[in-house]
Amino acid sequence: MKANDIRELTSVEIESKVKSLKEELFNLRFQLATGQLENTARIREVRKSIARMKTVIRQREISAK
Repeated sequence: MKANDIRELTSVEIESKVKSLKEELFNLRFQLATGQLENTARIREVRKSIARMKTVIRQREISAK
């Protein structure tokens, strides 16, 4: 998900997406450990998406002050 797309979402929506992405990341790591993961690049994509969302949330916190 692009940063511009994330900025269009509300903070509550972003938080819920971060939660779901963290669950997905957990499952991907579990699959990696058990040797079932086929697309290892997905781990990196999910981590970067989480970071982008947290960055947008932090930017909103700073601009609100």
